[in-house]
Amino acid sequence: MKPFLNAKFVISAEKLSQCPELKLPEFPLLGRSNVGKSSFINALANNKKLAKTSNTPGKTRLINFFNFSNKFALADLPGYGYAKVSKEAQNRWQKYLEEYLLNRGEIKYFVQLIDGRHEIQKNDYQMREWVCNNNLPIITVVTKLDCISTNKIPATLAHVNKEFGGIIYPFSAQDKRYNEKILEFFTQEN
Repeated sequence: MKPFLNAKFVISAEKLSQCPELKLPEFPLLGRSNVGKSSFINALANNKKLAKTSNTPGKTRLINFFNFSNKFALADLPGYGYAKVSKEAQNRWQKYLEEYLLNRGEIKYFVQLIDGRHEIQKNDYQMREWVCNNNLPIITVVTKLDCISTNKIPATLAHVNKEFGGIIYPFSAQDKRYNEKILEFFTQEN
């Protein structure tokens, strides 16, 4: 399989009624702000400018849809755990996101991104619990593995596996060798 697919930005949506009719397997990206969701999209697309990356947490405010060669779509969601916005705005996001996550028929698996440099955070556990309580399918991607020493990667992955179980993929935006297995998973879900 070709390790990269032609990917393009489709649309940004605030709520379910604005989401595009792509008729593709869809994978929403769940993760804390600054976990590397945009870098994940860019690395899989082999295009550093496709999804906007930022050093400032909380920049993604809408659901951003990306079409990968009409094989699958990724939905970049606002990060949880950090946002310099009013409580009212946060409550509106939560309502719209929950509506999208629970009612979007195209969703095949949720993809929870966990930062490999840090301990799993309380809001990571809370998100996982919400997904599991709603009986939704989920996989885990452990990001930023290029930022930890090579000999610590197995222990990091083992810890995430112990806490969350299920399908776990290592990932680094710098080290492209991880991409192929992740792309394989997304394309086999047709």
